[in-house]
Amino acid sequence: MEKLRTIIEQNDTRWGRRFDLFIQSLIILSLVSFSIDTLPDLSERQEKVLDIIEAVTVIIFSIEYVLRIIVARKKLKFIFSFYGLIDLAAILPFYLSTGIDLRSIRAFRLLRLLRALKLVRYSTALSRFRAAIISVKEEFYLFLFFTFILIFLAGAGIYFFENPVQPEVYSSIFESLWWAVVTLTTVGYGDMYPITAGGKVFTVLVLIIGLGVVAVPTGLLASALGKVKEEKGGE
Repeated sequence: MEKLRTIIEQNDTRWGRRFDLFIQSLIILSLVSFSIDTLPDLSERQEKVLDIIEAVTVIIFSIEYVLRIIVARKKLKFIFSFYGLIDLAAILPFYLSTGIDLRSIRAFRLLRLLRALKLVRYSTALSRFRAAIISVKEEFYLFLFFTFILIFLAGAGIYFFENPVQPEVYSSIFESLWWAVVTLTTVGYGDMYPITAGGKVFTVLVLIIGLGVVAVPTGLLASALGKVKEEKGGE
């Protein structure tokens, strides 16, 4: 049991690294086959090959999942861990035939590759990123609070200007909130746009504020990352 645990959980051994790289290769194969499966006009033979690849990879992932539970010292902790839940969610629909395709979330499992290849620099970078987020979390909470207020005010404002002339588009404040979100985030899908002079002026103001909505959290995080890196001596 200890030898099996070493292979599955430890990537600093030869067999442990081989096992990890084998699983990561299967994940990449699964993601590629999943992407190909979305192509239109696939032949019956191609679909059959893709189905076989999916069945084989799911069986191997299932065996791996069971083995990880068996060798885990704290089984419940693994089952409800990030990786445990991702592993289960990626294989469960295959057996239950729920019609919900969650194969794409297997991409998260590639994070294990950082440990398998001993990419210490990236681990250090992730550690700094996490420390930076924690250091500015209060500012982020406050910023999100004000952002929600701005979204509501923007939705209410555009409703006031545009509802009288576009009642089918801006039928309520709830409908207008969609316009507020895509405008404040500067996405602008173009499915809702003002046609009145007041609405256009109001939109310009919202767009200017939207630039700050995008820039403020970026600036906060960049500043925090710089401070964390300086504190850790530029590691």
